[in-house]
Amino acid sequence: MLDHVIKGATVVDGTGAPARIADVGVRDGRVAAVGKVTEAARTVEDAAGLVLTPGFVDPHTHYDAQLFWDPYATPSLNHGVTTVVAGNCGFTLAPLNPSRPEDADYTRRMMSKVEGMSLVALEEGAPWSWHSFGEYLDALEGRIAVNAGFMVGHCALRRYVMGPDAVGGQPSEEQLARIVALLHEAMDAGAWGFSTTQSATHSDGDGQPVASRHARPAELLALAKAVGEHEGTQIEAIVAGCLDQFSDAEIDLFAELSATAGRPLNWNVLTIDAAVPERVPRQLAASERARKAGGRVVALTMPILTPMNMSLGTFCALNLIPGWGPVLGLPVPERIARLRDPEVRAELLGRADSKEAGVFRRLANFGRYVIGDTYSEANRGLSGRVVRDIAAERGQDPFTCLVEICAADELRTVLWPMPPDNDPASWTLRAETWQHEDVMLGGSDAGAHLDRMCGAPYTTRFLGDCLRGRKLVGLERAVKMLTDDPARLFGLRGRGRIEEGCHADLVLFDPERIEAGPATLVHDLPGDSPRLDSKALGVRAVWVNGVAAIRDDVVTGAVPGKVLRSGRDTRTVGTR
Repeated sequence: MLDHVIKGATVVDGTGAPARIADVGVRDGRVAAVGKVTEAARTVEDAAGLVLTPGFVDPHTHYDAQLFWDPYATPSLNHGVTTVVAGNCGFTLAPLNPSRPEDADYTRRMMSKVEGMSLVALEEGAPWSWHSFGEYLDALEGRIAVNAGFMVGHCALRRYVMGPDAVGGQPSEEQLARIVALLHEAMDAGAWGFSTTQSATHSDGDGQPVASRHARPAELLALAKAVGEHEGTQIEAIVAGCLDQFSDAEIDLFAELSATAGRPLNWNVLTIDAAVPERVPRQLAASERARKAGGRVVALTMPILTPMNMSLGTFCALNLIPGWGPVLGLPVPERIARLRDPEVRAELLGRADSKEAGVFRRLANFGRYVIGDTYSEANRGLSGRVVRDIAAERGQDPFTCLVEICAADELRTVLWPMPPDNDPASWTLRAETWQHEDVMLGGSDAGAHLDRMCGAPYTTRFLGDCLRGRKLVGLERAVKMLTDDPARLFGLRGRGRIEEGCHADLVLFDPERIEAGPATLVHDLPGDSPRLDSKALGVRAVWVNGVAAIRDDVVTGAVPGKVLRSGRDTRTVGTR
């Protein structure tokens, strides 16, 4: 007997094959039949007029901590994501050296600063009961609703072996051997490989460059070699050029890391903007160079424009513009005084428009910002208005106008920057770039930057756009891009397709309604900390390993997810 049958759905199986009307039977967590199913089942549901697809795979998340207080990985699961890849950008909660209990506090403060996680939520929402990476994975086993795989972060490896010297120091030969051995131990326990960052935007809770930024190429290559000695592993890496355009040295480093490991390397995120036409070919030069060297470098790119919630009062993307951090890090009264100084504003605008600002240059068009929540009588009626219109009424330049609005709210004003790359030419360029064999959808950062951005709903928003919006990609290909493509990159065993024998990770949705609702601020984290959330529209149900985890955008309470471990749940994906 089957456990469940979904009758008469429009099945889009993830392979890119044409959609077809079929029944799908599920037994023991796997797809048992596809076609005309006549075998008896414990439960049956009518799916006529609805689309059934494999569960979506998000290749770049930071759910490492959130899964402890939110085993449903919301809102990703609501939007059909059944498998998440975490441990990215060099940052993980394990391993932790048992001889230094203070390392847990350092890790929490680093994650709060660099990934925008609530410090209170990190302190109160996770047990911090592990030391080894395997113990961390075991702490999640059996209590999550999504499937989750984890890279091991370079920063944690360095900190474990070198202690505080990991920031600013170089490992001795003995220490490097211990770092490599620790990576081997983590992969033996199921880590998917290692992640690292060299990005200038990544600083720890003390404001210092994170540990992995101090690693030299020899150290990175030693770790890459270790990755290649384990089945089903990968590399994920971030360098400064990810934000705009790679240097020659960065291209060479990516190619050498991948070739040394004999494993794919993915990076985040390829920003596509027709106003900067040279960016895409420059960034994809890393993929071309890697292929010649015997490696493979894959760029992740988002198929939507991610809503961002910003403020001059809290750490946000504006802090990452060169020269802005010292001003925006001052106490609020002093910060307001500095921002009101015309010379300071001129200096900040000049820095924001410089080449070194990279992709953050787009944030300096303050006339395009929309005012969100306000907190003072002086700003009554401004919510929802565009800054350039307010500035014109007041006879001010947009940045001066924005500063005065925020100052009236003691810098608590919520700001929504409107992206400059929402033009037809940029969307045409995106559609062209998506066809490249080394470009993959992803980069949501779900689980990070919780009160400032909401990338998790990219799956449903993309599908809605493909079905009823710009229609840049057909449904079958769009589903493949969200399911089979990332599943194949990571070598997932039996996931990413609707085929007999595959794990029953499934999404059932209404093609007339599939979409993501607007991002809204909610206070549902431990300590009532805020985050941005988005409703999933038109998603009828989401199954993980054959068990319904979502029904009509509501979690069922079931926790059928698996901690996916390298080798057992992933197979090796070569580069040749």
